[in-house]
Amino acid sequence: MTAQLAGIDLYRQVRGAFIAQGKTLKGWCQENGTHLSNARSALTGNWDGPKGKAMRARIVKAAGLRGPQP
Repeated sequence: MTAQLAGIDLYRQVRGAFIAQGKTLKGWCQENGTHLSNARSALTGNWDGPKGKAMRARIVKAAGLRGPQP
């Protein structure tokens, strides 16, 4: 599976990938000590600074997606 650039499509892909693993994005956030709203902002590109990009990369990797991560 290939991840797209940050945006609503990436957010949906990540959620679907977690579901396919029998997990949820919310569960990942709880396990990793972050708020779901921060994860959503990172994935959709609303939080696009260095920390947001780093979080986006961590989430995409955990979801099992690959691809460009600006």
